Amino acid sequence: MTTTAPTVNGRVIALAHHAGRALVEGVMARYGATFHQSVTLRAVVTAGGHIGRAELVADVTGSLKIDESAVRGAIDELTAGKLLEEDLAEASRLRLTDAGRELCEKSAAETAEISTRLYAGISAEDLATAGRVLALVTERANAELAGARD
Repeated sequence: MTTTAPTVNGRVIALAHHAGRALVEGVMARYGATFHQSVTLRAVVTAGGHIGRAELVADVTGSLKIDESAVRGAIDELTAGKLLEEDLAEASRLRLTDAGRELCEKSAAETAEISTRLYAGISAEDLATAGRVLALVTERANAELAGARD
């Protein structure tokens, strides 16, 4: 455990992100899935188990800051793997299959256990402060990105 606290900056945030992402990637690899697929499935779960294809692409693209083609590829892989399927009532919408829901539940349980270990012993106050700081940094970075597109 680190004994001196570093000043929060992009590198410190990136190191934490990449370490946590590597753990999630390890969980997903055991199920034959990728990180991008896990984020895509989680977005469908968050939307209630079904979502419009365009809305899903926008959600995951905005979250991961990746090209739309990468998200479409993840959707295609999830559909081919029978984890997502077109909604029978509306082809422009996607929904979780039972297998997709099961993968989400199992991987979420495993990552929750990891998170419990990672955050153990950190006070609620420190976690709240970190959450506020990271939310503000994210908001500002998103504003910078939006400005760069104008």
